[in-house]
Amino acid sequence: MAKATYHRHQRVYVEPVGTWAVIDKVNPVWVKGFDEPVRVTYDCGLGRDFAAEELTPENARDAKGDERHLSHWRLMRARNKWQTPEESRNHPFPGTYPIVVTDENDWGGWRVPGAEYERDPALIEMQARLIAYAPHLLKLAKDLREYASQNSELDDDLIALARRAGQLRKQIEAEEQVEAPKARQPG
Repeated sequence: MAKATYHRHQRVYVEPVGTWAVIDKVNPVWVKGFDEPVRVTYDCGLGRDFAAEELTPENARDAKGDERHLSHWRLMRARNKWQTPEESRNHPFPGTYPIVVTDENDWGGWRVPGAEYERDPALIEMQARLIAYAPHLLKLAKDLREYASQNSELDDDLIALARRAGQLRKQIEAEEQVEAPKARQPG
């Protein structure tokens, strides 16, 4: 049996569409012989009904922050259109090159030009892994800072590392962009 998770006029984030919407109508699906609905869908005015799993309430999404979007980052391989596997035997993965995808739908992210990959494949492979695992490193920095703030009896070296991790997180998560240095006026 299904219970309604959301209510009418509640603001939710609709995952498949990638936008915020307000629930217009709660649609229970009834089957003869059952006392409760077997399924509940939600009409958000976006062309079709959505299941509860496809929606996220406003307060839960705010609590998760950007970490939710960072969890989709992953390293994939694309076919090298410029060289055959035989021509690129010296590459770590002949016939392919790395791409970092930052979206659930396998698009968006980081790509490397073919000529740049050819110049130093090992360096590009390392950069791709670093970019793909950057969200995990950011989470590690956050966890280290929280651990240090909750434990008062820590080694001075660990406290210094936690401070550096906190500063790094502030630089990465800064909402305000750093101003570019102003050009010098001749004079």
